[in-house]
Amino acid sequence: MRKSLIAVAIGATLTVAACSDKEATQAANETAQTEQTQAVEFNQSNPFYAESSLPFSAPDFTNIKFEHYKPAFLAGMEAHSKEIDAIANNPEPPTFENTIVEMERSGALLSRVASVFYNVAGSNGNDQTRGLQGELAPLMAAHGDSISLNPKLFARVKAVYENRDSLEGEALRLVEDTYKGFVRSGAELSEEAKDKIRAINTELSSLTTEFQRNLMALAKENMVIVDDKAQLAGLSDTEIQQLADAAKAAGHEGKYAISITNTTRQPILSSLENREVRQRVWEASAYRGTGNTETDNRPLVKRLAQLRAEKAQLLGYNTWGDYVLETSMAGSPQAAQKMLRDLVPAVVSNVEAEKAEIQAMIDREGGDFDVQPWDWAYYAEKVRAEKYALDAEEVKQYFEFNRVVEDGVFYAMNELFGITFEERDDIPTYGDNIRVYEVKDIDGESLGLFYGDWFTREGKRGGAWMSSFVSQSGLLGKKPVILNNQNIKKAAEGPTFLSFDEVSTMFHEMGHGLHGMFSDVMYPSLAGTSVSRDYVEFPSTFQEDWMLNEKVLNNFAKHYETGEPMPKELLDKVMAAKNFNMGYDTLEYISSALLDFEYHTLTPEAAASIEDVAAFEAAALERNGVAIDAVPPRYKSTFFAHVFAGGYSAGYYAYMWSEILAADAFKYMQEQGGLTLENGQKFRDTILSKGNSKDPMQQYIDFRGQEPTGEALLERRGLTTPKID
Repeated sequence: MRKSLIAVAIGATLTVAACSDKEATQAANETAQTEQTQAVEFNQSNPFYAESSLPFSAPDFTNIKFEHYKPAFLAGMEAHSKEIDAIANNPEPPTFENTIVEMERSGALLSRVASVFYNVAGSNGNDQTRGLQGELAPLMAAHGDSISLNPKLFARVKAVYENRDSLEGEALRLVEDTYKGFVRSGAELSEEAKDKIRAINTELSSLTTEFQRNLMALAKENMVIVDDKAQLAGLSDTEIQQLADAAKAAGHEGKYAISITNTTRQPILSSLENREVRQRVWEASAYRGTGNTETDNRPLVKRLAQLRAEKAQLLGYNTWGDYVLETSMAGSPQAAQKMLRDLVPAVVSNVEAEKAEIQAMIDREGGDFDVQPWDWAYYAEKVRAEKYALDAEEVKQYFEFNRVVEDGVFYAMNELFGITFEERDDIPTYGDNIRVYEVKDIDGESLGLFYGDWFTREGKRGGAWMSSFVSQSGLLGKKPVILNNQNIKKAAEGPTFLSFDEVSTMFHEMGHGLHGMFSDVMYPSLAGTSVSRDYVEFPSTFQEDWMLNEKVLNNFAKHYETGEPMPKELLDKVMAAKNFNMGYDTLEYISSALLDFEYHTLTPEAAASIEDVAAFEAAALERNGVAIDAVPPRYKSTFFAHVFAGGYSAGYYAYMWSEILAADAFKYMQEQGGLTLENGQKFRDTILSKGNSKDPMQQYIDFRGQEPTGEALLERRGLTTPKID
């Protein structure tokens, strides 16, 4: 039973209407009959019937069609259920091999189709995929529960756990992790309580999918249409043309359409000169899902918080946060909240200083207003230009997409780990502008495949992320097939230029990619990125800083026309400005992380009593000392996808926790010689190859020699020096 598979079954962002316990039972019976009827449609003509014959078992997208998914899911669940029943009813005494290992081998068909479908749905989705996600929601939730709440299966797992003294290393870790997973799923509960857990899981899977689906709708509903080109002053001709193309595609030919990205702050706000348009854009972002358009996410926010609190108490925890963080590095919501709150005074001090500089710029330009959220980014760029004489558009001329990929990211990974990326034009993909590479080790041995899906497209969810089509496993003889996604806007013609943040994000996601690519463990449940939320972002954040390594930067930051390296004067400005506005960046993140905990440390009664989501949010920010009007949370409640649609509920703090590890590790590596193969090999051996086969803190100590401290984090963010004269 691959943990990743059950995580998909229970937590995938799927949709269906919520139903009562009685209705759920009836639906399950009907579903079973439907499965039996429709499973016959699955035969050898379905590309998921057998393992792909392509290199590394990569998905064969030349043959995969939408109609193949549902029969494969139904057959996959049926086959997996039979495998689990055989394990649970094995007449032989339970052993590690005939119980735990057999569970690891099970579910191959379901794993194949799920890994492809959910990746495609997120990267190149449409109404069909979203509709099927809704159909699959109750089926996958019920399937996960049928395994994790199976009393016979749990009895065997428990027996192996209680006789684990003869096991060691990865095998011991797997047994302990598997047993803990069953207990945390409710395996020791009464049948009545298990039924309640099943009903909650079904509704949770429905609502999280609905939330994610609503975000897609909200992006369209809150598109800002501009009639007059003059109102777009401050944008480049290329950017204006992109907005005109977007408007035409949306049925507004002759106008300009500004699409809303997934954060409160919108990138376009740093360039738009027209204050009224800036306000329209910001409000479209900040108020989406609040009933300002047809789609309203407020009921989902309240219900999800309540359901999670109810589930936590059924499982014996005070709050959802206590449940989630039990298996994290932080250990408890209180520890994570303390980490965040301890940073607030220094961060707010920096924000106030930044705000004063921005207000001074507004006043000098004759603006008769106090800085508002829609003003911050625009005037911050003016302050940045004045302080550092830095032109962001000039910098972009040195960040041409292909050069960033090949001479930046790939070059840095070669210098640090000795790996190379060889493009494979013969591997089919699921969409346009996707590149596939075979990754080879320093000795020439193939490690696996890497898909770079870097450009935005209709149907792709917002943000950036890493995933996999195939996970590494010694037991199954699998090498990884890894996927990185971003949302870079590709130029209609000519070169595509990246912002500083887009380049940094590319390095970040490659860090996740290598965590999966370098995985070297036996059991699939422990492979790659199958680690706690507050550890998984460590290897990725660690890779970001190589972007600014002098050797790396000089290799890729070259003018797109002349090929000349970025002039030292401009490079010095980039380096000096890299921590500019970091108070704002840090506070908007901390505000969101603390807001996450406010929802997920509620009792069921308190969650149910929320009457006004906006009022709850405002009070939560005030309680935590982060209520600064000009600096709203990065994600407000109604579009906080990480926690209400993704897997980061009570876990958004993990980025900051992981950054502590990353900053400390990077500083240590600089002290040991920086960008060298020796340093890279040590990081690979102790961190990247281990997955969850060893305790995360012990992994870190194996690399660093001690636990991390927070000093390097403050240095990394430039928050150690008082900003107010």
